[in-house]
Amino acid sequence: MEYMKPEEIIELFKEKFNGSVTNSKIEVKTAGLKKNSYSLIWLEIELKDFKEAVKLLGTIQFPHFAIISGDDLGEQIELTYYFSLYYGERFKEISLNITTFLPKEDLKISTITDLIPGAQTAEREMIEMFGIKVEGLPDSPNLFLPKDFAKDTYPFRRDEKGIYPLSKNGKYVGDNIVKREEEVKKIE
Repeated sequence: MEYMKPEEIIELFKEKFNGSVTNSKIEVKTAGLKKNSYSLIWLEIELKDFKEAVKLLGTIQFPHFAIISGDDLGEQIELTYYFSLYYGERFKEISLNITTFLPKEDLKISTITDLIPGAQTAEREMIEMFGIKVEGLPDSPNLFLPKDFAKDTYPFRRDEKGIYPLSKNGKYVGDNIVKREEEVKKIE
């Protein structure tokens, strides 16, 4: 097998998606007694090309999928999908993390479970915690939240749909979960 270098992988994505890769960087870290190095690639790609970017990973080597992380940035939700290339290959493995942004007025993304079936649990977590619609993923009962959890309330959101939404002055508002402001201990 021929191994691509991190710089070659970034160049491949930039050539294929011509302008849709909005940010990229390579980090080299060392670990262990022998200080062996490994690389992390960070790519930001526009939502319209996200699924094609995951498909492109499969042309390099079938990627190992780890997890999806999300963050409520105010007007949009940031999703980062964590993959590994050359998984299990001693001193060759590359961590490749792809970030995309979903505007809150249209929280939709296509499933990648047709490409990587193991992503289903992580995608379901994003549905429950952020209220994202993962297109192509069948509706299922809650996996992480209890069945009787408040409808249209999403624990990882920081807006009025979150558990403890904040007003502009920093006070808790709404009654999604908390009925009285006194019950909430604000962590500074």
